Amino acid sequence: MADMMGEMDIAFPNLGIYLRNVPKTIMIGNFGIALYGVVIAIGMMLGLALAARIAKKSGLDPDVIWDLAAPLIIFSILGARIYYVIFMWDFYKNDPIQILNIRGGGLAIYGGIIAGAITLYVYCKVKKQKFPLILDTVIYGLLVGQILGRWGNFFNREVFGEYTNNLLAMRIPVSMVRERDISPLIAAHMTEGTNYIQVHPTFLYEGMWNLALLVLLLLYREHKKFDGEIALLYFAGYGIGRAWIESIRTDQLYITGTKIPVSMVLGIVMAVAAIAANLIIRSRLGRKERAAEDTAK
Repeated sequence: MADMMGEMDIAFPNLGIYLRNVPKTIMIGNFGIALYGVVIAIGMMLGLALAARIAKKSGLDPDVIWDLAAPLIIFSILGARIYYVIFMWDFYKNDPIQILNIRGGGLAIYGGIIAGAITLYVYCKVKKQKFPLILDTVIYGLLVGQILGRWGNFFNREVFGEYTNNLLAMRIPVSMVRERDISPLIAAHMTEGTNYIQVHPTFLYEGMWNLALLVLLLLYREHKKFDGEIALLYFAGYGIGRAWIESIRTDQLYITGTKIPVSMVLGIVMAVAAIAANLIIRSRLGRKERAAEDTAK
């Protein structure tokens, strides 16, 4: 691998991969479209398509998913942006107009999940739909969106971790990343005569984790014990993975006034709550089944 990288290059040296001229935007005439947004949009559409397919297999009208599409997308993006801005307020308070600039990134998935869940709950109340069943269905689409959406971070050269020399280590030119994302550990491993940083590709780790979670939930779908179980398994699985991945990221969002990563805390709390809820519901179902068997004797 070269000691000096081209400004638009990305490399995975221990895999022998060197990608030249990886764009951040595509140009249509004089108008630039951020690939970050393109990838997220593709992820959303494919996620909705999978959710609609799952809905049909679950006995739901697929049109319910498509009716949900616009409000889910709009409010999830708003929630993701609001969440990010809240925990990055020191950055935005002196230049609030930048709050509107989402082309460069700055969407926090937890904010999107919270806003999306509220939107879905309100929709189900208004339309008299079964919230747990539809939530189970939408979760599959959410995972697809997360898996592909992380590649938007790849094009943006963001969501990376500390220095590493492991198999998946990634190199990015310093000029293409935000200065605040370069930690002291990363800086300490920048050798003289080079123009890049070498880091954990945490966007890739999370994408791979979510892909594995999606496959497992697809395999488990017909074996679930109750409506809402798929969602609980997602919250547990994603929470565990995100808590670990968050621990090595350099662009962490902190609880105000602390150095505690809010997404790590949320991941742990979400996982523990989901596992506990699953065990409680299964226990109650088990008691009901035993009671029914005793009555039938």
